[in-house]
Amino acid sequence: MVRPERRTRSDLVAVALILVAVVVAGLVVWLRSDARATDSEPAQRSIQRAAEPAEVPAALREAWRAPSPATPQPVVAGPAAVSAEGGEVLGHDPATGAVRWRYARDLPLCTVGSEWNRAIAVYRKEANCSEVSTLQGSTGVRGPARNSDAEFGTRLLSDGTYVTATGQRVLGTWRSDLVRTQQYGIMPALKNANNNIRRPDCSYPSTAVGNGRIAVIEDCPTDVHKRLTVLKAHPQDNEQPEEVFSTVLGGSEATAVSVTGNRTAVFLRDTGQLVVYNNATGSVQSQSPMPADAPVPADGVEPVSPDKVWTVAVRPDVPQRERTARALAAALSRFDPRITEQSVLAGLAAATPEQPYRVSTLNDEQYEQVEDKVRGIGGASVSGMRYWHTGTGTVALDSATLEPLWTVPDTLGPGALFGGKLLVPVRDGLAVVDRNTGARERTIPIDRQGWQGPVRVDSVGSTLLEQRGPTLVALR
Repeated sequence: MVRPERRTRSDLVAVALILVAVVVAGLVVWLRSDARATDSEPAQRSIQRAAEPAEVPAALREAWRAPSPATPQPVVAGPAAVSAEGGEVLGHDPATGAVRWRYARDLPLCTVGSEWNRAIAVYRKEANCSEVSTLQGSTGVRGPARNSDAEFGTRLLSDGTYVTATGQRVLGTWRSDLVRTQQYGIMPALKNANNNIRRPDCSYPSTAVGNGRIAVIEDCPTDVHKRLTVLKAHPQDNEQPEEVFSTVLGGSEATAVSVTGNRTAVFLRDTGQLVVYNNATGSVQSQSPMPADAPVPADGVEPVSPDKVWTVAVRPDVPQRERTARALAAALSRFDPRITEQSVLAGLAAATPEQPYRVSTLNDEQYEQVEDKVRGIGGASVSGMRYWHTGTGTVALDSATLEPLWTVPDTLGPGALFGGKLLVPVRDGLAVVDRNTGARERTIPIDRQGWQGPVRVDSVGSTLLEQRGPTLVALR
């Protein structure tokens, strides 16, 4: 029989001391952890997205408001309207303003944006804006998170696939799981000398994103004027920036307006020209005069809003009209049964070269379903618009060419589609504008209670949102 091991009093004391040390160490770790400093209150029931209005209402009135200085524009995450202040991010029912979910940390927010149906909250630490959390819009449940090297004053710019955090000395881009796909500039903690960039001494006063491209205005000591550089949002090596092209501009007051896979638009404020570059060659594609007294945006980001609507049109001089009409009807009648071969032929008979026949207007989801079919139909064209606020007026840009189509003067922001029309903020309310022509049809009076500054507009369901400086206001 094995004799049982004897434990002395000293052994028991030592075990007790070890247990106390483990408990104390665990308590210290917990007290200092991000988990203790985080308060997450997901929604008890998911927020449901309301239907969008079929037409613009006769009047709009304030339904609710919330302090939101951390959102530079209305943040819509899935079906939720999001406000942010201090270290707190709130998900609201858009119709009532009721807070359905809450997320807070003991850190101040740098900024909040949205993409992938999630809110993206960037928190500040001592050195930079380094703590990034994503929150599901419908519930507030936490998603992917990361540590970043974003600068103070960063803005989050989304192209529908990637999100880029802006900065004067460094830019970073993330995909939906918050894995970094590219970095450009001098990072606070360098892994590779000069971060593999060709011009390490430049700063980046202006940035625009779109279609997997990042347009950066560079201020370089070796260049006479500002430089435009277009980057890939997802290069093969995330440690090696990949330039599409780079060129010195013809002006010193330059800001990036918009970028696509094929074009980049830059506003040269000192010459009053909107210049569009061809991304394949780096050459100037077009130049258009614009008001030269437009103010420079404080954060280096031009207010541009895509309308997420695509217009299918066909010119009257198309050969083989019957074949074109038959193909368009086959592709588009699923969305509108009124589109038939006969209706397209009738529209072509009344069209002119200056005013092609508009066959249909598609939303993003519909466009994705028929893009290949429509683009393969001879004579047909597909175009969208982007609305750009110059600081003095709203300009519609063709989404394909980035050339200006029309201008609404004396506005406070780019506007947004709502009820099939473009609503543009003006001094006395919201101007109802025909998106195809820019014709101002009427004005919905809005009492902004003395607010005279810029107004950014977005919508979720049947609720229109206005960002007025540090305040988010819902209109219904």
